[in-house]
Amino acid sequence: MSSIAFPFPALICDTGGTNVRFALKGAPEAPLGEVVHLKTWDYPGLGEAIEAAAAKIGTRPRSVIACGAGPVDGRKLKLTNAPWLMDGPEVAKAVGLDQGLLLNDFEAQALSLPTIPEPWARRIGPLGFSGTGPQVILGPGTGLGIGALVNAAGRHTPLASEACHTDFGPTNDEEAAIWPHLERVHGRITTESVLAGPGLVRLHAARLAAYGKPPEALDAVAIDERAHQDRSGEEAATIALYWRIIARFAGDMGVTFVATGGVTLAGGVLPRLVDLLDEKAFRAAFEAKAPVDAMARRMPTRLVTHADAVLVGMAAIAAQPELYAIDYPARCWK
Repeated sequence: MSSIAFPFPALICDTGGTNVRFALKGAPEAPLGEVVHLKTWDYPGLGEAIEAAAAKIGTRPRSVIACGAGPVDGRKLKLTNAPWLMDGPEVAKAVGLDQGLLLNDFEAQALSLPTIPEPWARRIGPLGFSGTGPQVILGPGTGLGIGALVNAAGRHTPLASEACHTDFGPTNDEEAAIWPHLERVHGRITTESVLAGPGLVRLHAARLAAYGKPPEALDAVAIDERAHQDRSGEEAATIALYWRIIARFAGDMGVTFVATGGVTLAGGVLPRLVDLLDEKAFRAAFEAKAPVDAMARRMPTRLVTHADAVLVGMAAIAAQPELYAIDYPARCWK
């Protein structure tokens, strides 16, 4: 067990390509404070954003636990969809911190799984979560995050993943007709290019092209709004397809990690589309994993509907770091 400690008050930070959110935990037993929302691109780096958040909160932190949408390299993290290079020791020195820790965003999401209150998630299908066995969490936002959580020797052990950058192909005639029209990103069609927030726009444009419909310059918000206005229109059909593709990839990740503890969906996109979710179609796509479909049928699925779940999860790390199997000596800032 590690003897690491995160002195309080501790500032908890969730950084994405678009938004960065902060909340203060004043003591191990204290509730998480009010969330401060900032825009990632308004600041040159994490240190400046911490200073701005501390000024808004009115308290200087002694430690920081931050997650970011990008791969972690020891004490550094480069955001995939923003220009920040977060260097933990440099941030600690610049801001005057006693301690800090960087996590990949979906590594942090995975670590938050044990702390998600039941009212903060919507069950998809009949199965409830028992917390037993490996778990997977994935979700589309600016990018597509994926992580897993296992229990090892009584400690929560996160498994980060960059499966969002794997190639992604069609599995049926409908998708095969659409795929040639999909916009390529960095010359490729990947899970992230199709399933992240911008992927909904690409999928809709490709559907229209595949069926000879005139193109329209719609962003994700406009697609969502039109789908809600006309449940039989093209936008609603695109979102229905989007949900099915999300479900089949979620099933892929479930069988990859043998996630008998369940698969959780998160991110900024899906909660806005939840009332267009067909649970029966979702579970059918999720479970279509022959010859291991029986395994997939035993995996519960749910959608996190409360945006602050990951902040609560990271705050739990600050309060009880010994419960989490993190390589603190290699990753903590001091």
